Amino acid sequence: MDLRIFTEPQQGATYDTLLTVAKATEELGFDAFFRSDHYLRMGSVDGLPGPTDAWITLAGLARETKRIRLGTLMTAGTFRLPGVLAIQVAQVDQMSGGRVELGLGTGWFEEEHKAYGIPFPKEKFARLEEQLEIVTGLWSTELGKTYDFHGTYYDLTDSPALPKPTQQKIPVLVGGHGPTRTPRLAAKYADEFNMPFASVEDSERQFGRVRAAAEEAGRKGDDLIYSNALVVCVGRDDQEVARRAAAIGREADELKLNGLAGSPAEVVDKIGRYAEAGASRIYLQILDLEDLDHLELISSQVQSQLS
Repeated sequence: MDLRIFTEPQQGATYDTLLTVAKATEELGFDAFFRSDHYLRMGSVDGLPGPTDAWITLAGLARETKRIRLGTLMTAGTFRLPGVLAIQVAQVDQMSGGRVELGLGTGWFEEEHKAYGIPFPKEKFARLEEQLEIVTGLWSTELGKTYDFHGTYYDLTDSPALPKPTQQKIPVLVGGHGPTRTPRLAAKYADEFNMPFASVEDSERQFGRVRAAAEEAGRKGDDLIYSNALVVCVGRDDQEVARRAAAIGREADELKLNGLAGSPAEVVDKIGRYAEAGASRIYLQILDLEDLDHLELISSQVQSQLS
């Protein structure tokens, strides 16, 4: 079971804070550092000092880390033109020595689009499909040849399809709860399918749909990695769990039901249930980025039991 650290910087974090967490992620033996792609805080937090851009952040971390994978859950398709995104991600992949992964989704938070003047189109899913086709098509175009795409929303003519990433194939993540279109999209474009903030039972059902869609598309169901994203809150005792839950504005009992919360043994047991449902990777949503002791505890008493 791979454990990855997943952050939500729109809730309030500087680049220096993210760098500290990324370096701890690397030093403590976690597999990867991922971040969300949002420009506006959610809930009652103040979000200070303000948002950081996902791919600018990852470019900086690419130069300041050595081992961990770096990526997004999920880059918002509404924020960037697909041709520009392909250039950005390929460049960060070069800067990291080939450690980048791209999670790409439709974008959903209308308020942040209004706040920063970003268009929020009605038909987002069909746009996402074209975006995935373009980004992966640009990267896979043979060097010296050009790429063309003529779709409903995007039109590319005689693109040199440059730059190329360092990796032969940048892993692409698709995720979501949709029962029909999402599995089909994952089957066509994804190397990994991510189920965000879902129960074991819902995850197992959705993984099954993706496997079926992959086989229908001529792939093996096991061609994809299946993963979950879940909020995490681990403590040595009930008091520490309650303290960490309160620090992120949640209740311990609710987190035990809807996330990964409790003692290390309880969390290891629940991760095991997700593994039985088909997951081989967990993105641990860390909401208190100042609590590095939390990461150390997860590394020493949870990750060590899963290795």
